[in-house]
Amino acid sequence: MERWSAGVIPYAQMGYYAPDYVPKDTDVLAAFRIAPQPGVPPEEAGAAVAGESSTATWTVVWTDRLTAYEHYQAKCYRVDPVPGRDGEYIAYIAYDIDLFEEGSIANLTSSIIGNVFGFKALKALRLEDMRIPLAYVKTFQGPAHGIVMEREYLNKYGRPLLGATTKPKLGLSARNYGRVVYEALRGGLDFTKDDENINSQPFMRWRDRYLFTMEAVNRAVERTGEIKGHYLNVTAATMEDMYERAEFAKELGSVIIMADLTVGYTALQSMARWARRNGVILHLHRAGHGTYTRQKTHGVSFRVIAKWCRLIGVDHIHAGTVVGKLEGDPSMVRGYYDTLRLATVPENLGHGLYFEQPWGSMPGTMPVASGGIHAGQMHQLLGYLGEDVVLQFGGGTIGHPMGIAAGATANRVAVEAMIKARNEGRDFLREGERILAEAAKNCQPLQMALDTWGDITFNYESTDTPDVVATPSV
Repeated sequence: MERWSAGVIPYAQMGYYAPDYVPKDTDVLAAFRIAPQPGVPPEEAGAAVAGESSTATWTVVWTDRLTAYEHYQAKCYRVDPVPGRDGEYIAYIAYDIDLFEEGSIANLTSSIIGNVFGFKALKALRLEDMRIPLAYVKTFQGPAHGIVMEREYLNKYGRPLLGATTKPKLGLSARNYGRVVYEALRGGLDFTKDDENINSQPFMRWRDRYLFTMEAVNRAVERTGEIKGHYLNVTAATMEDMYERAEFAKELGSVIIMADLTVGYTALQSMARWARRNGVILHLHRAGHGTYTRQKTHGVSFRVIAKWCRLIGVDHIHAGTVVGKLEGDPSMVRGYYDTLRLATVPENLGHGLYFEQPWGSMPGTMPVASGGIHAGQMHQLLGYLGEDVVLQFGGGTIGHPMGIAAGATANRVAVEAMIKARNEGRDFLREGERILAEAAKNCQPLQMALDTWGDITFNYESTDTPDVVATPSV
């Protein structure tokens, strides 16, 4: 059947499979994990994804000939079987940059993932990675401030920043909420935080929370002489409500606000622009991401979400802990952190990175580690995650037997002891328990934290792991 014959012809025959195509530097590239239905060749499945995420429909349409269709067609240029996983393939697809509106994550995502995930010819589909060309990166604002500027705002260098989510996250009155914030900050933390689902409920309206929280922040700043902050959640039903809350946070002198991923990409991009205009750090809680990032065969990998959010312009994003209670294979988490922090991210299949990603001069986004971490893991956290990270110890601060301030002190002493050991050239990852034990001799709160949580681990098999594992050379 000829290309322009009326009726249904294979996507590959319509030009969406092009094994000889050499991607241009300006192409947007995507790596999809595809699981074709029985009888569907993987090349045809890859071509179908390329077609349905660009210009194709289910039948030949003559109006394609009114366009430079070969220019606008996405092209599946490579299909590789996934090692050790029968029936799964990685389809590499190239999209011309002209297919996308400049500086719009909403348009990019509507194009790449908007219509293909329910396609019947596929049993499952997962977007594993993307290469955003530098030409397209340059159309985005990027982080409102970035890692370097955040440290300059806070005047804090050379160590991870420390935080905690206020607990219980629901049910406290505004005054009691502020008491928790004050105790944690005066004890040594840099930040405290609203959790994702604290907005403006009957037990505590947002304006009351902001007032009592900022009173607590200001008292802690006065007592410690350090710059402190609390992530005031501006997530709300409408953009007008979000702007109102952000403006009030700024009027009260907050250095940071937060929003949830559930507000959507357009709302986040709007808040990132507001944050840069107003000199306020923007924290993003990745609420809801696990519904589509966790499973290995269907959905969108978190490394893709991390790229989109760096483009959107958030200053912080939760990105995994490795050792905490939430999903996180060490190699995959390393890939997330590299994606957020590095100026150029090299291809590394062992970390789930299918492409080199250039960021140009775009600032990095600060990763945040939270969920089931405690002072006894400080050597592992520093070893896996590095120093440009916010470590958030919610239960590991507020659940301390000696009180909230003591929990904060335990975490601060633990991180400073570990940084000191690292700077002295010690193998802090191997000697971590000894370093913490030495520091605890002169810090009762740290000793109590180690006695309480030192043996607590969350050792479960990760659901999302690399397909390729490095083999040691002989």
